[in-house]
Amino acid sequence: MARNLMSLAVLAILLGGCISVHETQRVCDQPVGTTCPATVGASRPARVLRHVVLFQFNEGTSAAEIRKVENAFNALPSKISQIYAFEWGTDVSTENLHKGFTHCFVASFLSEADRDTYATHPAHVEFAGSLKPVLGDVMVVDYWAD
Repeated sequence: MARNLMSLAVLAILLGGCISVHETQRVCDQPVGTTCPATVGASRPARVLRHVVLFQFNEGTSAAEIRKVENAFNALPSKISQIYAFEWGTDVSTENLHKGFTHCFVASFLSEADRDTYATHPAHVEFAGSLKPVLGDVMVVDYWAD
């Protein structure tokens, strides 16, 4: 019995390693045994400039209209190369202190110049202009994350 459990444990470890290798290979899109060039010598920057954007939608804004905004904001990193990283989500706090701001988008930049380029980029200007009919309020906070 103990031998069977040991065999299962070894099999689980081996399969776990295979799954991990598979995931790395898939992300890198390189043949097995090849090192992904994007990860060789890659290092995280010491600091990034976070641009936090909170949206409060007008009452009566449909789910389809909100989804359109989410998709449009999510598309900006593919249009603006100065965006170093991007993430977003909706409020899930149990404190109920959101004051109507339900959506949070965070774009990260490596410099203030990158952030400033983003702010005036035609794709961002067009996106911002499209928000007027559905947005009740917006809040923006920028900070340097160490």
